[in-house]
Amino acid sequence: MKTRLNITIEESLLDNVKNYASRNNVSVSELVENYLKKLIRPARKKSIIDAVAKLKKPNIDPSIDLKELYYKENAKKYGF
Repeated sequence: MKTRLNITIEESLLDNVKNYASRNNVSVSELVENYLKKLIRPARKKSIIDAVAKLKKPNIDPSIDLKELYYKENAKKYGF
């Protein structure tokens, strides 16, 4: 069920909002309603798993022993 809402805003802001709504083929009421829905929607936290899943897979030769390579490079760098 829809209900009416009266608000008071600056005239220049209303003109800009009406122009925006006209350009995007929506009503001012739709803009306000969508904005208010967005405000009260609970923030969805981004999961680290989702972020990692989006990463590109590295282009590494599977025959390379990365652990051994790590120790060799550190031995060269730090002299141990």
